[in-house]
Order: sequence, then structure tokens, then C-alpha cells
Amino acid sequence: MADKRRINGPASGTAIPIFTPSKSGAHTLQRTRKPNQLRKIYLQPGVVPTASGSAYLELESLCHPSSLLNAVPSSLKLSCVIHGPKPLPRNANFSSNLQLTINVKFAPFATRQRRGYIRDVTERDIGTHVETALCGVIVRDRWPKSAIDIIITILEAEDDVQWGSGTQQQNTVGGLGNMNVVSGCITVASAALMDAKIDCLDLITGGVAAVVPKDDGKFVHHLDPSVIEEPFLNSACVVGYMPARDEVTLVWTRGNIPSYSDGQTCRFDSLLDSAVNAAKGAHVILRQVATELAQAESTKLIIDESKT
Repeated sequence: MADKRRINGPASGTAIPIFTPSKSGAHTLQRTRKPNQLRKIYLQPGVVPTASGSAYLELESLCHPSSLLNAVPSSLKLSCVIHGPKPLPRNANFSSNLQLTINVKFAPFATRQRRGYIRDVTERDIGTHVETALCGVIVRDRWPKSAIDIIITILEAEDDVQWGSGTQQQNTVGGLGNMNVVSGCITVASAALMDAKIDCLDLITGGVAAVVPKDDGKFVHHLDPSVIEEPFLNSACVVGYMPARDEVTLVWTRGNIPSYSDGQTCRFDSLLDSAVNAAKGAHVILRQVATELAQAESTKLIIDESKT
């Protein structure tokens, strides 16, 4: 009998061995952006007409290596779909607040290491951080005995290490790619909530900042960091920030924040402020998208009234 079960591909891709001159060495992208400069963001709401709300987010791809023998760096591509608000089942207990369910899932092809179809610990951890950020912005008491489902699909995720290096470099903050994913999930979920017309206290956005060592022994804060551009990091921080209320709903840090004896300050507060500034930069894009969405809704309303 023929085997009708699913036959999955290999967990990781393989490549033909190519021998290059030793002088070529490994190619590493250098950060050409300023420390306070963010990558360009593409944000589009309403990509799934059948859902209550949806949005798509994509970050600017980094410069491709000049040689074809080097791997192309990955970017960040997220899709968010919202279903609801919808009534709770009849057998469910009474709830005076809106029940929020967040499901974050990597697509099998999202990373260089092929992902499984069952949610793992990393996906649950990212979903917990995103839920913590969104619970502080949604006005949940407006919908008693109701629930909404927020489904975020990670179509492409950034690498935590430079591909081909084998292991993480010394002094590298592990999980920086996941921190960028959390930041993007917060922003794309906020755009989807706006498209679904869910009452919120503010337009929340995510931001990431990192402490990067310099050649002279000092440290500098880089907004929107990437391991591909900056393999050596001391610490990183991701926040969920509401600019209008000047409130932070999520703080997640990794690594060790350095201290100095020469008077230079690099405390946790300064790293948090840098992450907030990154969130403010993403809020500019989200606010522009909200303006365009409101103009489209008003134009549609005028057309409908003219027909009647």
C-alpha cells in the first residue's frame, strides 16, 4: 500500500559546497543607518476582507551582500487577523470584560530552520508578551460576555545569528530576532484593532533598542537593531508604548546593562527611553495609516448617502 501520510521536507536546507579563496572571508553587513534611524515600515490594513479587522506589516530589507556566495539576510513580515467581538458560548461563565485570545504562529518557512505545525515554547512566549501589551490598551469593559480572537502569522522572521556562523557570537544578546518580532506583532495588532473598530485607549506601537559597544570602549544606543548589522550587543529592550497617554504596557529586557566609572551613564532608564523613541517612530506610520483609513471610511459614507 502507498503511504498516504504527509512527508515533510528536511528541517534545514542544504547547499552545494563552494570553495572560495581564503582572502574573501565572511561577509558581514555594516550598519549604515544612524543610531536613531529606523528601518522603513510598510503597514497596510484591511488585507483580509472576510475578517473583522486585519493588517500586514513588513520591514525594509537590509542591503543584500555583493557576492552571490553569501546568504541573503531575512526581514520581518507579519500578518494579523481579528475575528470578533463575538458572543461567548452558552455554557461559558459570565464575564463582564472582553475575553482576549492571541495566537502567534510561525509559518513553516518563516525561518531558515524549518518550523513545525504545532505551537512551541517560543511562539507561546511571544504570544504572552503581545497579550500583556494589548490588554493594557483595549477597553475591555465595553463588550461584556464577548470575545475576540487575534491571530498573528509570522511569514518571515529575522535571524538571531548571522547565517553560516554556526553559533552565536560572544557578547551577542540571544533572542534579539524574537524581540523584533514582538515589537512588530504589537504594531500590526494595533493596526488590525483599528481596522476592526475595537475601542482602545490609544494606538499602541512596539519599539526595540540595544546597547552596542564601540571600538573606543564606550557604548551607544541603537534603535531598531538587527543581528545581521550588529552582531555584538550587550543588552536589548522592547516596549509597548502609548504616545498619547505616555504609558508603557510592556517592558522586556535581555542582557547586561554596562556601568561606567568615568561618569558616562548607561542605565536602564536611558535604554528604556531609547526603546520608547523607537516606538514613537513607528507611531508616526501608524497614525498616518489611521488618517488614511478614516478618510476612506468618510468617502465611502458620503458615496452611500448620495446613492440613497
